[in-house]
Formats: sequence, structure tokens, C-alpha cells
Amino acid sequence: MIQTFCSALTALPLAACAFAVPAQAQAPPERGATSYAAVAVDEPFSELAARMSAARDGWSAAQMDLLEERYDLTDRPAPGVRMSGGKPVQGGVRVRLPEGVTWEDLARSSPEEIRERGLWPQGFLPLPHPNHAEGGMLFPQPLIDAVRDQTGRDLERFDLDFVMPEHFLPEFPAPIYLTTRPDLGDVSQGQLVTLDNYFDLFNGILNPKQLEGLRLLVTPFPQQQFNATHDRRSLRPSLGVACFDCHANGHTDAATHLVGDMRPQEYRHRLDTPSLRGVNVQRLFGSQRALKTIEDFTEFEQRAAYFDGDPVIAAKKGVNPLERGSQVHFMAEFQSILAFPPAPKLDLFGRLDPKLASDAELRGEALFRGKARCVSCHGGTDFTDNTMHDLRTERFFEPRMIRGRMASSDGPIKTFTLRGIRDSPPYLHDGRLLTLEDTVEFFNLVLGTRLDASEKRDLVAYLRCL
Repeated sequence: MIQTFCSALTALPLAACAFAVPAQAQAPPERGATSYAAVAVDEPFSELAARMSAARDGWSAAQMDLLEERYDLTDRPAPGVRMSGGKPVQGGVRVRLPEGVTWEDLARSSPEEIRERGLWPQGFLPLPHPNHAEGGMLFPQPLIDAVRDQTGRDLERFDLDFVMPEHFLPEFPAPIYLTTRPDLGDVSQGQLVTLDNYFDLFNGILNPKQLEGLRLLVTPFPQQQFNATHDRRSLRPSLGVACFDCHANGHTDAATHLVGDMRPQEYRHRLDTPSLRGVNVQRLFGSQRALKTIEDFTEFEQRAAYFDGDPVIAAKKGVNPLERGSQVHFMAEFQSILAFPPAPKLDLFGRLDPKLASDAELRGEALFRGKARCVSCHGGTDFTDNTMHDLRTERFFEPRMIRGRMASSDGPIKTFTLRGIRDSPPYLHDGRLLTLEDTVEFFNLVLGTRLDASEKRDLVAYLRCL
């Protein structure tokens, strides 16, 4: 069968292989000219803002073209499936395949065969930032509008738009569940938690340390794109960004950024903001940095990640070093009581209750723990092994430049928990997978598990129970 498929591929003209490596792709330099960003800005701010504002529509259109080339972006919810707060969950495989090739064809092929013919789906390649050369925090419009309405702060950039369609994003604002008060359900009461309302919502529920930690998590501090200098990306001088601007309501709003721990710029990975729900069960923080405590991560974000890992720029733009023994500790204490959403079909041991689960969900659980090999990394009641793994996806494609992003190896990535996974699209560390169906297809190829169509459906049904 593999030989037959390979012969068919060989007979295809190169033009028919929609994802073949571009003939004139050029390898980037092995290293950048410098690790540092320019400190002095010679261009007047009015000219910089006018120039970058004029280019905004072009960047947005180019990113949307890339998304439409990779994915089916139609609003097509899975029947009867909703997030914890009621938002419909998108269903179906959205990654586009090369013409004339099926998922079954790819599953029968070796990584070397897929790489040689350039048939790795574009939607499985690393996803670049809308302007990868510029990078920086970029927020979805619902968050921008809500923060502006509630607090008067403006998180809109004059140079870029957030173009991922809203129906592929987590619900907003997301419910907040606390490990300390599960009886209260959603303690946010359907509101976005900001400086404007955090005290009214949480006074009498949290202890004083947790309440002070939450205050700091919703307090804006200077950040690379949002500050008072002339190389900011907001029209007006900005107070900065709060932790809960990306991790809205202790969850995620899918704000995007670039990781700060690699150079040159084209090798930096786009980051899809992960949820903070259940962060108390995690032992590694940061998708690749392997920080060991939530305190380490909280302090690191303020001192380094906010400024692209550049302490020189951080000093210029007004970094706010947090005091470890009180401020960082208080922030971590609140984060550590953010709970996963309810999963009524799971028992005390993280297994499906046969009285509550459907036959398809039970078959999916068996696949998860068997043929699909998911449990190898996502074990226990929290569905994570709290370590890092390198999927070596570069086995399947030739390195290439994609809109300023060098698509090569992803490297070791931490195992994110799968609890509440239906609430946290898009998936993978850079958000390249829009649905759980896409995610199952991705890992079916990467792990070589050869699931059939019915097994994939059952596995997705199970994942929606977690």
C-alpha cells in the first residue's frame, strides 16, 4: 500500500503538490548580528506612528491570507458541544490538505516520504506572528474593547490587528473557578476582572494576601509595546499591560506574543497564551523555559518576558521589579487557587464514569490510554506528566521562511494539562491547530498511531469530557 501511494505521489507534477518547498526559499543567517534591540530611536514618534499605521492593513491582510490558505475558517460549531460558560465549540478538521491527498494517505507514509514530496500540511507548520519581525503582545478585539470600557486603558496597537476569527478563540470573559470555593461556581459573575471591579467581586472570598495578589495581577505595568517611550506601539503613552490582560480571568483570551528566549528574531516562536487554570498542579512554567515555580514565572514575566528578554530595553521602558517575598508570593498564591472547570463525567481518579459517559466517549478513553498513546505524556488525574518532550516535527518538512518566521524545529515543549481542553482553543504552543479534530490528526501523524476515522471521532468525544 505504501509503495502504491509513493508511486502515485511520484507521478504527480510538482505544481500539484501545493505544499512543496518553494524553489527560491533562502536559508536565514545562522546567527543574528546582535542579541540587543536598538535603544535610541531617531525617528520622531509622529512619523513612526504614521508609517506603521499606514502598513497596518497590509499586515492584517497578509496574515488573513495565510490563515485562509491553511485553514477552513467557517463558523461551524460541533453540535451540542459548548465551553464551560456556554460558548459553542468549533468542530471538524480545519487544516487544509494538498490536492488529491487524504489523511489516510499521509498516515500510511513515512516522515521521509512526506518531507521529500513536500506534503506536510501547511496548517501543521509553525504559525508566525502577524508581523514576525516586529512581534510583541497583540490582543483580541473583545479584550481591547472591554478594558477600554471598564478602565479607560487602550490596548490597541496602531500597527497590527488581531485577525484570528473570534469563533476559534476561548469564551470571553471566561468563568473563574476557585479550588477554595467550588461551591460558588463562576466567581467572576460573568464579568471581566479588572482594577475596576476585582475588590467588589472577591472581597470576602479571598484572604488578604490573595486579594493583594489579585490586585497586582490586574495592575498594568510597562511592557515592550505599551509604555511611555517613543518606541511604543500605542498612540498614547501607556501605563502598560496587566498579567490578566493575556490571562483574562485567570484563563486565556488567546493573546499572542513571541517567546523571549531565542535569537535571531526569525527563530523566535509565536506563543499562544496558555490558561492559568489548574496552575497549582504544574511543575514547569513557560513553554520552553522550564521555570520551576509559579513564583519564578511571575517574576520572570515582569522582568524579562514583558521586554522580549532584553534587560537593557526593560530599564529604558520602566520595568517594575516585583518584591519576591510579598508581591510575587501574593500573586502566586492567588494563581494557585485557580481551578479547572467542572468535568462531571470524570470520577475521583480521572476516569470516565460509565453511568454518565456515552459509548463513543468510553471508546475514546480506551484509545487515549491505549492505541493513541496520549497517556504516555498526559497521565494521572491532571493529564500531564509535568515534563518536556520534543516531537521532532522537522522530520516531516524542509525548513522554510514563513512571513518572517523560520519554520524549523520546535524543540522540547512542556506537556500542557488536558483538563478543560475544550475551553482553550486554539491548540499547540503557538496556536497552529484550531480544533481538537486538527489536534488528533496532527498527533496521529507525529506519533504514527494510524487511527481510523471512527477512532478519531471517539478520541475527540473523550477529550471534550476532560
